[in-house]
Amino acid sequence: MTTLLEFPCDFPLKIMGANDAGFAQAIAAVVLRHAPDFDVATMEMRASKAGNYLSLTCTVRAVSQAQLDALYRELTAHPAVKVVL
Repeated sequence: MTTLLEFPCDFPLKIMGANDAGFAQAIAAVVLRHAPDFDVATMEMRASKAGNYLSLTCTVRAVSQAQLDALYRELTAHPAVKVVL
């Protein structure tokens, strides 16, 4: 499979889910499983206007397409996650 990305590269992921206690920590744990060098302090959090949803932006140092695919699969399978971009 060919990819337009050159590895390693910084790759931002936007993860959206319900604004529940523990959502950000749960997502950070998933990201760290696939990108152990991810700095959780760099995670950007933004609540929706009504405060019902939370958008997280995690920029990981991607080393391969397989790593990104596995991370994306685990994030989209997480019950708290609504959208991954």
